Amino acid sequence: MFVLPEALLLARLQFAFTVSFHFLFPAITIGLASYLAVLEGLWLKTGREAYLDLFRYWVKIFALVFSMGVVSGIVMSYQFGTNWAVFSDKAGPIIGPLMAYEVLTAFFLEAGFLGVMLFGMQRVGKRLHFTATLMVALGTFVSAFWILSVNSWMQTPTGYALNANGQFISAGSWLAIIFNPSFPYRLMHTVSAAYLTTAFLVGGVGAWHLLKDRENPRSRIMFSMAMWMAAIFAPMQVVLGDMHGINTLEHQPVKVMAMEGHYQSHANGAPLILFGIPNSARNRVDYAIEIPKLSSLILKHDINAPLAGLDTIPKENQPPVGIVFWSFRIMVGLGFLMAGLGLLSLYARARGKLYHWTGLHRFALLMAPSGLIAVLAGWVTTEVGRQPWTITGLLRTVDSASPLAAPAVAASLVAFVLVYFAVFGAGIVYILKLMAKPPGAHEPEPPHIPVRTAGITPAAAIMPAIASPQGSHQS
Repeated sequence: MFVLPEALLLARLQFAFTVSFHFLFPAITIGLASYLAVLEGLWLKTGREAYLDLFRYWVKIFALVFSMGVVSGIVMSYQFGTNWAVFSDKAGPIIGPLMAYEVLTAFFLEAGFLGVMLFGMQRVGKRLHFTATLMVALGTFVSAFWILSVNSWMQTPTGYALNANGQFISAGSWLAIIFNPSFPYRLMHTVSAAYLTTAFLVGGVGAWHLLKDRENPRSRIMFSMAMWMAAIFAPMQVVLGDMHGINTLEHQPVKVMAMEGHYQSHANGAPLILFGIPNSARNRVDYAIEIPKLSSLILKHDINAPLAGLDTIPKENQPPVGIVFWSFRIMVGLGFLMAGLGLLSLYARARGKLYHWTGLHRFALLMAPSGLIAVLAGWVTTEVGRQPWTITGLLRTVDSASPLAAPAVAASLVAFVLVYFAVFGAGIVYILKLMAKPPGAHEPEPPHIPVRTAGITPAAAIMPAIASPQGSHQS
């Protein structure tokens, strides 16, 4: 029997689980593809074999992460058709073409050049191979472009009209749909986050190996490049986050109210609540530790600027404040820790201690997964903060779900959890084993010919016999 609240909750949990799992892999591949392009470019420019060794070291990891990202992403389309059929029907005329553009441009670009990048170094010229690596890096960015355009349109829908069947269609300009108000800020913030995710992952691996052997030149290069990225992009991410926050205040003020924990309106400057326990039953943040008027200064750049609170929003239109409040603080807290590590690395570099400061290396190792945690926290803030809407202000989540029975959704959710942890868990363990091995001189590259997943085909055994004189005589 169909019970809407139970089935809806299970469908949301299933999508949250699968999309969060999937999001980890593109967060790595977007930055890692560009890192590989930089490594190969430096090798071609300088001729230093250490750069080529690092390229071969990380390209194997990239291939595994990329493949797991592709496989985990396929499940998204399955869920759109089963658990969210009403959403697919109503938003399909807009969402469908944008997703098709992602496949026709980004995925085809990545897939077309990935094989050359992985297996073609000894088969094509150095320039062509470098071009393939650049195309794969470009493909990951283009993929992020289209996916974030889709998600941003759901957050800040523009350029649409409704047809006679209640479906969202283009009002005439696809540019208004693609470049919706939140898209540029979301694109910059997310891509920068992906670069930071890769930087701290690479930096953590480099720190791990420096703790074992400080004289390994490849570990030194790895760690140094990662710390330069941390020192440059982490402060930049703070600025991009501020721009994104101001844009969100303009177009999705309710989300900002939940992020800030502003249950009440403030007519003469709103405080910045650092920590506390959101209490939606009593419309307050218990045990709040706050700085007076700082929220108005950050969001409005005016210490006395008024800010509206959730008391101006009907209860049925408010997101779950506790989740948004804490996921936002996890993301911001990790962002400041990243910036701190970047600044600390600059100090160590200036003092000549970048490769010999054990405390810095341990800090970097501890921060290795911080980018992954931060992007997940940011994703939760974005998606949960949009509730109770799938398309902000236009289509509610409760009206987007398929008429499924709760046991059916529960069964598929359990199946996904078991399969994901078994298959992707094994893949992640193998990746960690590759990372645990230090990069060495003359790092082995992937085989020149891809391994057949189905083993040796019958044709491979028959052809030598047919080609031999004895075989021809017998036939």
